Amino acid sequence: MVSGLPEVARRYFDNAIEPGTPLRTTVRLRMRGVFLLGDRQNQQTYQMSARQVLSPPAEFVWVPTMASGPLRITGSDALVRGHAWTRFWINSLVPVVNEHGSSDLNRLALTRAAMESIWAPASLLPSNGAQWLQTGPNSARVTFPTGIEPIELTLAHDGSVVEVLSMRWSAENPDRQFRLQPFGGTVEAEARYGGFTIPRSVKMGNHYGTSEYIPFFQAEMDEAEFY
Repeated sequence: MVSGLPEVARRYFDNAIEPGTPLRTTVRLRMRGVFLLGDRQNQQTYQMSARQVLSPPAEFVWVPTMASGPLRITGSDALVRGHAWTRFWINSLVPVVNEHGSSDLNRLALTRAAMESIWAPASLLPSNGAQWLQTGPNSARVTFPTGIEPIELTLAHDGSVVEVLSMRWSAENPDRQFRLQPFGGTVEAEARYGGFTIPRSVKMGNHYGTSEYIPFFQAEMDEAEFY
């Protein structure tokens, strides 16, 4: 299954998939953590809990609740059958954002689905269309059949993921113009669920690797169920 892959890919799968584990590519996650909204000059911290169904590299539905004092933000961020949407409200009444179906949003969401393949390791197998290229002693570039920008993985010596990065189509910049810019972050800890070893604790954000990086998504996985 992986014998013909580059060494770094074999190391990843040796760590990520226990022998005999059914190679399921969809995972249901429960998570909690911190979500940062705003920029460096005007930033607000929200406590976050969320459910997500993830089927990399092309589909996900993320349903969070974010709370800060009396404010609660609820809604969903998703990519289903090639259609992306982002819909959120304050206290279920005031719309924060309601976007759907644009080519920009679809492209942005595809990168998220690809990057989050680290939570569904079997989706990274060549049999599911992923192509691995070793780029250094502990790094690899993974390309997906969706045609989206590849992801870059950095591994530890034991095969655990320590860093994930991609060039993401995004308007999270001072010009509010869509363009490719680095998005990524670090894996702080791993855990095993149902025969898969996946990131348990992550910090991720826009402009990763630059002075503008803010790890706005800081999450701990509480549950992972594969099917």
